[in-house]
Amino acid sequence: MSENFIFSSESVTEGHPDKVADQISDAVLDAILKDDPMGRVACEVMVSTGFVVAAGEISTKAVIDIQKIARETIREIGYNRAKYGFDCDTCAVFTAIDEQSGDIAQGVDDAIEVRGQDLADSDIAKIGAGDQGMMFGYATNETKEFMPMPIALAHALSRRLTAVRKDGTLKYLRPDGKTQVSLRYENRKAVHADTIIVSTQHSPDVSLKQIREDMIEQVIRPIVPEYLIDNNTRFFVNPTGRFVKGGPAADSGLTGRKIIVDTYGGWVPHGGGAFSGKDPTKVDRSGAYMTRYAAKNIVAAGLADECQIQVAYAIGVAEPVSLNVNTFGTAKISEARIAELLRECFDFRPAAIIRDLDLRKPQYKAVASYGHMGRIDLPELPGWEKTDRVDVLRKAAGI
Repeated sequence: MSENFIFSSESVTEGHPDKVADQISDAVLDAILKDDPMGRVACEVMVSTGFVVAAGEISTKAVIDIQKIARETIREIGYNRAKYGFDCDTCAVFTAIDEQSGDIAQGVDDAIEVRGQDLADSDIAKIGAGDQGMMFGYATNETKEFMPMPIALAHALSRRLTAVRKDGTLKYLRPDGKTQVSLRYENRKAVHADTIIVSTQHSPDVSLKQIREDMIEQVIRPIVPEYLIDNNTRFFVNPTGRFVKGGPAADSGLTGRKIIVDTYGGWVPHGGGAFSGKDPTKVDRSGAYMTRYAAKNIVAAGLADECQIQVAYAIGVAEPVSLNVNTFGTAKISEARIAELLRECFDFRPAAIIRDLDLRKPQYKAVASYGHMGRIDLPELPGWEKTDRVDVLRKAAGI
């Protein structure tokens, strides 16, 4: 990436159909983890006009009511009236759930490194990765969230859009919505908001002029710093002119179809898989969280201004097959030394990740909308957002 450029990232509200699906998937996971922290879950959801389908593989001792979970999730989002095009009380909910494949389970239950050994279930070496694949984690000191500014602002706009709907400030708003922020960078520093887009579902009896005025004054200006906005900033509000029909009634939604929204807004690569609906033995989720955790601590420790980490796994194998670090020329010590510190200070085996980040507790529905990373807005900070390794890293680095 050159020193001067424009970069765009988008976010969506919790009422976006894909995010409805993500939230139902993670609500199912949370319900299982509440009663069975060792449950194995891979729950995929599709929503469309008038119905929800939940499918996948679940092995658990917990007894849950998926239909009830789906309806409660949809109600919380705000689809609770038929005139919104999707109603939590009248939509059909279908399930097609099977158990986790025994072929997969045997590799997760006993990692290849220790297979055949008589180990306790609590042994960190016991669990193998639940799948092959590569995951990326990233952090930057550009924002207080340690996230790229375009995605941080896009998420903040989406949260604000939902807040003014739910608190009654703008009574005509409905749950579906999208935001997008395009920032101009000079010398890799954000200096100007080139374009800001807000698209929001609304009742049919409000004018586009009113929506535009409200979005600029009630949503955009309270969120986007004043120094980024000038007379050349373009605001696009509901650019089609009308957004009455929205949510699952307008577009089908699928779990895992907003993975770039879930991570870094396209600023850095995304790994091979989605997060929602997967228990933490699936490294698509836990590996991505661990690389974020490590990258954030590297940046918070002052070892680099930016840090991207890639990790890769083989199914049934505990130790990663590769670990790569890229600081984009911002490292204060050598990247080779940072790579060494990653192995010295962090354990990337799945069981260690689960232990260190406390991933077996219900917490995933809360991050199924507005991003999994940078969630300093949540009452309880997720384990992967903590910076509790800063002192260890600084000491090991001799800083």
